[in-house]
Amino acid sequence: MAEKESGGTKKSTLARTVKDKWRSKHSYKVRAPGLFQHAELGETVATEPEQLIGRTLETTFPELSGIQDAGKAHVKLRFKIERLGGDGVAETRFIGHDLTSDYVRRLARRKRSKIDTSLVVTTKDGVQIIVKPVAVGEQRLQTRLRAELRHKMVEVLNEQAATHTAVEFVREMLQGELSKALAHGVKTLYPLKKIEIRSSVVLGLIEDEIPSSPPPAEPEAPSGPTEPEIATAGAEDTVA
Repeated sequence: MAEKESGGTKKSTLARTVKDKWRSKHSYKVRAPGLFQHAELGETVATEPEQLIGRTLETTFPELSGIQDAGKAHVKLRFKIERLGGDGVAETRFIGHDLTSDYVRRLARRKRSKIDTSLVVTTKDGVQIIVKPVAVGEQRLQTRLRAELRHKMVEVLNEQAATHTAVEFVREMLQGELSKALAHGVKTLYPLKKIEIRSSVVLGLIEDEIPSSPPPAEPEAPSGPTEPEIATAGAEDTVA
């Protein structure tokens, strides 16, 4: 009987611990960057605000815009929390996108040629983005033609990146304009059935991703005499 009571006590203590743990958590709203008009991404919980930094969130176009657009439901957008704004809302930056695996599988059905590649492009304002296009031919294509098509897609993507800022490039990539440019670029070689950007990874910070609210105010330095600032000879700031 004593053992049963002891076991019951342990269970109740564990239940209280779990309950107290959840009581200590706070809910924070998460906001998309300026590229997406600071749309609300949802909420996340954390015990301390510092735990939010670095978290990644994934959403789809319909979930982000609130518009049930079946043509964009297969596009998954990824965001990373960078900081907590002055209004207590977690600010994010766009870090890339993916197409759902079932959508990609439907593109490459039997008796079709699939051409895919991966490359790093640099935009007009110096932001590097990993881009992974996929193209589908209506019938099986020769190896040489596939190589020529792949080379042409790489050429077009590099040209588009060099003449567009990161904001413009990402916007055109997600809206399908980049796929149209690829289709136009390769049509003299072979009119491909479909071209999509199946995945992307943004390696830098997009300039448009300016926080929608000011950061928390820094505490004022105490008044009174202060030590003079000592400059170190030869010291320089470096950018990672």
